[in-house]
Amino acid sequence: MSEIEQKWDTVIEPKTGLFRLDLKEIWKFRDLFSLFVKRDIITQYKQTVLGPLWFIIQPILTTIMQVVIFKGVAKMSTDGLPAILFYMSGNVFWGYFSECITKTSSTFNTNAAIFGKVYFPRMIAPLSTVASNLVRFAIQMALFIAFYIYFIATGTPISPNIYLLMFPLLVLMLAGLALGFGVIVSSMTTKYRDLAILFTFIVQLWQYATPVIYPMSFIENSTLKLAINLNPLTPIFEAFRYGALGVGSFSWWGLTYSFGFMIVVLLLGTMVFNRVQRSFMDTV
Repeated sequence: MSEIEQKWDTVIEPKTGLFRLDLKEIWKFRDLFSLFVKRDIITQYKQTVLGPLWFIIQPILTTIMQVVIFKGVAKMSTDGLPAILFYMSGNVFWGYFSECITKTSSTFNTNAAIFGKVYFPRMIAPLSTVASNLVRFAIQMALFIAFYIYFIATGTPISPNIYLLMFPLLVLMLAGLALGFGVIVSSMTTKYRDLAILFTFIVQLWQYATPVIYPMSFIENSTLKLAINLNPLTPIFEAFRYGALGVGSFSWWGLTYSFGFMIVVLLLGTMVFNRVQRSFMDTV
């Protein structure tokens, strides 16, 4: 009797390379990706009193605190801009980056129950986190734009320029860096749980190594300025402020460095992620 050829809708095969990122397979599971995105958005504030209003309340309260402490008490420069506008421009970008990197860094531990029961491309989980946080980012950016329009209407000297058109690229670079670092840490914490605690502390310190609450013109020490410029986030924050507010500095070399850094981190993260996902259920 001749064998009847069977055609399968989905064929699961072992990955052949550590750097392999099967985008075609991820696209097949796009419905699951959208469900993950909705899950992340809904569950975050599902049982809270104010719900999505926290997207607005959080940056406002953070900005007010920074205005009081860093501008009022410490008398820190804001490059001639209104303190609220200056600090919010940094908080919106930092909020998106820190939220993405913190949540993607716990991908394996958070989704262990799902990963152990059903097959789907594991990279969908961190990718959905980065995508879902775009909703929060968009709401907070709308809040920033509202303040932006108000200060322009009241005659505040703000000088937006053509470099503002690079905004989508800057957001993409933030997302790429957060995803790359996040999956690396997530892969490492499958064996070493205390790294998650250490990484949370590192992210908090990272904010002070990034020009979120201070302009680069405030840094006078050349060694310290060099160290801050080596931070791949610095050119991104500076480019946004330069394009939107007309202050700070813009450097093609700096953005090229940040973009290259992002590519390297993503490749390294993909390699580590692919290696760990093969046997992480034995250690989680």
